[in-house]
Amino acid sequence: MDAPEAPLPPVIYTMENKPIVTCAGDQNLFTSIYPTLSQQLPREPMEWRRSYGRAPKMIHLESNFVQFKEELLPKDGNKALLTFPFLHIYWTECCDTEVYKATVKDDLTKWQNVLKAHSSVDWLIVVVENDAKKKNKTNILPRTSIVDKIRNDFCNKQSDRCVVLSDPLKDSSRTQESWNAFLTKLRTSLLMSFTKNLGKFEDDMRTLREKRTEPGWSFCDYFMVQEELAFVFEMLQQFEDALVQYDELDALFSQYVVNFGAGDGANWLTFFCQPVKSWNGLILRKPIDMEKRELIQRQEATLLDLRSYLFSRQCTLLLFLQRPWEVAQRALELLHGCVQELKLLEVSVPPGALDCWVFLSCLEVLQRIEGCCDRAQIDSNIAHTVGLWSYATEKLKSLGYLCGLVSEKGPNSEDLNRIVDLLAGLGAERPETANTAQSPYKKLKEALSSVEAFEKHYLDLSHAAIEMHTSIGRLRSAKFVGKDLAEFYMRKKSPQKAEVYLQGALKNYLAEGWALPITHTRKQLAECQKHLGQTENYLQTSSLLASDHHLTEDERKHFCREILSFASRQTDSPGQKIVLPLHCFAQLRDLHFTPSNAVVHVGGVLSVEITLCSQMPMPVHVEQVAINVHFSIEKNNYRKTAEWLTKHKTSNGTINFPTETSPLPVPQNNLPALELYEMFERSPSDNSLNTTGIICKNVHMLLRRQESSTSLETSSGVALEDGAHVLKCSGVTLEPGANRITFRTQAREPGTYTLRQLCASVGPVRFVLPHLYPPVQYDVYSQEPQLRVEPLADSLLAGIPQKVKFTVTTGHYTVKNGDSLQLSNAEAMLILCHAENRAVIYSNTRAPVTGGESSVLGMTESHGKHKDTQKAGQCMATTDHKVSIDCPWSIYSTVIALTFSVPFRTTHSLLSAGTRKYIQVCVQNLSELDFELSDGHLVDPDSNADLRLVPLNAKSPQHIHSKQSVFFVWELKWTREPPPSLRCRFSVGSSPASGGRLSIPLKPYTYEFRVENFFTLYNVRAEILPPSGTEHCRTGSLCSLEVSITRLSDLLEVDKDEALTESDEYFSTKLMYEVVDNSSNWAVCGKSSGVISMPVAARATHRVHMEVMPLFAGYLPLPDVRLFKYLPHHSAHSSQLDADSWIESDGLSVDKHVDEQPDGGGGGRCRGSAHLASGGEHRGLPMPRLQALPPGQVFNASVGTQVLVIPSKDDHVLEVSVT
Repeated sequence: MDAPEAPLPPVIYTMENKPIVTCAGDQNLFTSIYPTLSQQLPREPMEWRRSYGRAPKMIHLESNFVQFKEELLPKDGNKALLTFPFLHIYWTECCDTEVYKATVKDDLTKWQNVLKAHSSVDWLIVVVENDAKKKNKTNILPRTSIVDKIRNDFCNKQSDRCVVLSDPLKDSSRTQESWNAFLTKLRTSLLMSFTKNLGKFEDDMRTLREKRTEPGWSFCDYFMVQEELAFVFEMLQQFEDALVQYDELDALFSQYVVNFGAGDGANWLTFFCQPVKSWNGLILRKPIDMEKRELIQRQEATLLDLRSYLFSRQCTLLLFLQRPWEVAQRALELLHGCVQELKLLEVSVPPGALDCWVFLSCLEVLQRIEGCCDRAQIDSNIAHTVGLWSYATEKLKSLGYLCGLVSEKGPNSEDLNRIVDLLAGLGAERPETANTAQSPYKKLKEALSSVEAFEKHYLDLSHAAIEMHTSIGRLRSAKFVGKDLAEFYMRKKSPQKAEVYLQGALKNYLAEGWALPITHTRKQLAECQKHLGQTENYLQTSSLLASDHHLTEDERKHFCREILSFASRQTDSPGQKIVLPLHCFAQLRDLHFTPSNAVVHVGGVLSVEITLCSQMPMPVHVEQVAINVHFSIEKNNYRKTAEWLTKHKTSNGTINFPTETSPLPVPQNNLPALELYEMFERSPSDNSLNTTGIICKNVHMLLRRQESSTSLETSSGVALEDGAHVLKCSGVTLEPGANRITFRTQAREPGTYTLRQLCASVGPVRFVLPHLYPPVQYDVYSQEPQLRVEPLADSLLAGIPQKVKFTVTTGHYTVKNGDSLQLSNAEAMLILCHAENRAVIYSNTRAPVTGGESSVLGMTESHGKHKDTQKAGQCMATTDHKVSIDCPWSIYSTVIALTFSVPFRTTHSLLSAGTRKYIQVCVQNLSELDFELSDGHLVDPDSNADLRLVPLNAKSPQHIHSKQSVFFVWELKWTREPPPSLRCRFSVGSSPASGGRLSIPLKPYTYEFRVENFFTLYNVRAEILPPSGTEHCRTGSLCSLEVSITRLSDLLEVDKDEALTESDEYFSTKLMYEVVDNSSNWAVCGKSSGVISMPVAARATHRVHMEVMPLFAGYLPLPDVRLFKYLPHHSAHSSQLDADSWIESDGLSVDKHVDEQPDGGGGGRCRGSAHLASGGEHRGLPMPRLQALPPGQVFNASVGTQVLVIPSKDDHVLEVSVT
């Protein structure tokens, strides 16, 4: 702090400004206290509560203590807050009443009168107590009396305005408490004064802003007022609030400029419409540019001066807030905005002056950021600064073009004069950058000094910008800078360097679908390729430009003539062929085949008509249009008939092709659709519409970088195929638009022909469509005649006449008059041809086919020779017959198999009535037709004279419907002992029931079978007797069952087996009987089975007695009695230990011939099975075997017999069995 006696220095607007506090009274006292006070005051933060609901903040108060002078007090109309004293303090250490009355009171009164005169109400009186003075003066009043006097004389009701500070220079607890109380009061008073005066200042500032529509209102005056507020916030280190003030001034001025452009201009804006005479760029190295501030204060600043000063203040605050990257962002917006504002305000700017200002400003901002950030931070935040690099590069390029530094000959005199004028507008270099080697001023001056220097600086900036854009993934922007660099190289006559950048830019534009940039870049690329002598690339680019509708008609014709001119020159001197893609010359729309199915036979004529849409702006004579055809013979292609090919081809013969790749590629189909929405911005005061527009809500999806698959247009990359099969059409003139071209060819070799390439020849230039998609094919067939035989019905039935159809596919063979088919068939199948039968020849629309009908009669063979296809279900047996056909077009015979189904299924059965025998034959119709059966015969093929078959059937024909059966019965009679086996043959005549008179007799249906062991050997009779003394059987009561087994014949041939035994008197055989009641009506008590030895003699009888119990009441059928042969054990069956072997001898007697043996088991088991053998037999040993007697050898005489059973009297529930 300056000494209190020194005069008040002028206010310097720096960041070190602090709120002013005046000090009156004892200056020596304050000087001694000042060091401690300046240190203690900012140590503790204070909560600053502001009006209008703004959030409170904690601030550290600092003050600039100056000596009190009346000149410091604010005058009326002075709105400078930085020079405003916020608090006034009077210092005294008086402790003597006399001294107080003599000097201090008068001095205090004078001080307060001055404050009242200037309406200053923020003051404090500080009384410093010193113990040393108190000891030296014994007659002084106590301290409280001096303080009380001061409070009574000056403070009135505000006693807290008088503060006591005890021994401030001592280090004691009392002193510390006194300091804390004083500092708290000082901070509170200072903050209250600050809040009050700042609020009043803000109210005055708002009032001034609301008067902006009144005449005479000045933006510069208002600027100074609001900047004072920003200075105060900056003084309090509230940089965010200070930045808000400058942002509000920025927005207010920008709105006035926009309104001016809309025709609503303010008078004060005319001060900023002065012609620009200085363009020295932004000044960011000073906290405050006082020169420009004074120009604004005097209303002499230009638009660039105001914008430069305003941005410099914003930059300073942003750097204090440690937001340097926002400085770069705002700088780019400022530079672009200033260019537009100068246009809106129609400010006169010398040519190149604005470019100089932008260039200097970009470099100044970049260097300012580099000065406060390290290299790592800069490298990681290139995305924020690369825009400034690009903008500086663009402006330097504009200056080079303007000043003739890019031309081949260099700048002329006019250009040199312009350079001098531009350098003069820069003025002298600023002192703060004079010692900097790479200052923006030096760089610009050096770049404008010579062509070489300009090229060096421009290339450095361009390569730096490209590298930065590439490093952060902004390839689109890098290509854009590269395109500018290509223009520079073209101006410098270095097309080989320009081509790389032009190709890169074109690739990017093609990938993203930018139509106009594509056209512009291709024009530049064509010029570059022409200079480099790249003939093929130049012709391809020229063809693309000739078909580009974004060019004028004259430009398109120019590039078309370039192609035709090259073609005409090369015709005189033939050279290498140039192959270019067809899509830039013409587009294939559709293709049509005649015939429409694209199928022809060998020797046939096929025509192909294509629609070719020319992209050229003028008629072009094409020497030849050719289609390369790929020939292939597919596997089994020789089997494809004309009928097959016809079914698998399109019917209309027209194939449409998708639109070929145009000069402007269609954007990727997977891109999302635009999501556009209307946007309205209304005024918050009167809800009036301010702005309206359209916004895209999915811009982040649309502007993503897309990888391009489009190859560079350096080479067409189209391979021209050479093949033996080519369709040609010569001398064609393609008019702009659709053209129809017809190709004709004669089919020579059979196979599949695929159209691969389309080529249009203009001199040595070949426009080629490398692949036709969708694939286009036509087929040529050479088919041998084929014969097919098929029945007219679903299937062929054996034994009846039926019609079959012979289909001859002639293929390439021509049927001649007199051609015939010779059929050779088996004897079992007859071919019935009618004299009036004629072949029918169909037209070529159904393929050349010759057809005819014949009748076929398939004869059934014996049942044993039928093809075994009979399953458990109702399936007909089948038999196959082969037919050999000799055709006139082949030396080989064609063998065809016909399958016939037997319509009948036949079964037989043997019936017995005692010793009489009957044979029953059942014929079942399995087909869908109805038949008539007649003349049914059953004969013995062996012609046994001792046997006779007596028919018991009706004589008239029998009608058999579909899925029905008919039965035939014969009685078998014999005179001598019958043979063990009888072979029979059944035959019956059959004919369709609905058929008419047949021309030939039909063979009968036959069925052969054998009947084994049909002679009756045993008669079995059973009888149930009620208990003695009762008339009928009762349920639950034991009844007597008597079974009688009688031999009906003597020894026969069939009896001679292992069971037969011979004794002295007779032969006997062992039988096993078994009583079984499957209906569960009876309970057999005792043994239900046994083995008997049966004499082999007529009328030999064996009786078995056992007890049974009826379980139900009613007429009950008798239990079944079964007989088995009891064969002795055989070694071959030693391992078969089945249940049938575990039986024992029953031990029953044989009537008349053998004495009755006692019953050996006796047990009371009901419905038991056979018991185990006794007499040394052990479980697990091999036992004899059982063999069931054939049904024809046993006759059960009791079948069908029923016994009346009455219920018991004591039964509560009556169960009756009804059969």
